Amino acid sequence: MTMLEAVTEVVEPGPSGRAWWRRPWPMAGLSMALLLVLGVMAFAVFEPIQVLPRIRLAPGFSLTDQNGMTLTSEDLRGEVVVYTFTYDNCLEPCDSPESTMAELAERINEVDMGATAVRFVTISFDPARDDTSVLAQRAARFGANGTDWLYAAPQADQVRNVVGAGFKTWFEERDDGSFSFDPALILVDGWGIVRGEYRYQTLAADGDRILRHIGILGEELRNSHGANSIAYEAAHFFLCYP
Repeated sequence: MTMLEAVTEVVEPGPSGRAWWRRPWPMAGLSMALLLVLGVMAFAVFEPIQVLPRIRLAPGFSLTDQNGMTLTSEDLRGEVVVYTFTYDNCLEPCDSPESTMAELAERINEVDMGATAVRFVTISFDPARDDTSVLAQRAARFGANGTDWLYAAPQADQVRNVVGAGFKTWFEERDDGSFSFDPALILVDGWGIVRGEYRYQTLAADGDRILRHIGILGEELRNSHGANSIAYEAAHFFLCYP
């Protein structure tokens, strides 16, 4: 059988007197087999590359920070951002992971991010009480400098859209005005895509684990250009996650 015969099937002349071709499925099967072989080869070659998953889009928002300035999600495009959530009236022992944020902000220079900036944003879900002055005081208490690490709050009618529905972080006000809440940290890349969610302690300290993940994201941002982008897309396709 010739190559042409392997690719298509000749059918006897029809009423018009002309032969016609049908069922090019052998070519489709050959293509699928080739893609499968290439996929396996790509996985074998690219497996050493690790990537963080692309979980979902982070929400758009407009916040007011501790400096009284408006901070929007668009202001942070092109930057890697770590978000956490709290409220000022959180009494000790407070579940808020701000100490982990402080550690990340202090140690971020350990990570090679190339030209990509890393910012930290702590969002209050109690804007009725956490006005600009309260946010500024809490920011000072944890060492947030108002530039690389910001404290901010949405408008009261936007809290559930931003924190609850947008960042998928649960909180609920108790009868006494305090809150139960999910002590989460959320890692978002420069395209506004959530790349990491940290909600529970693991065997590795949260700070070490998140810094390692930020480093993996930084490596992808530095290297996934030109031909290398194919390798990184293959790593995403084959779920090469840390």
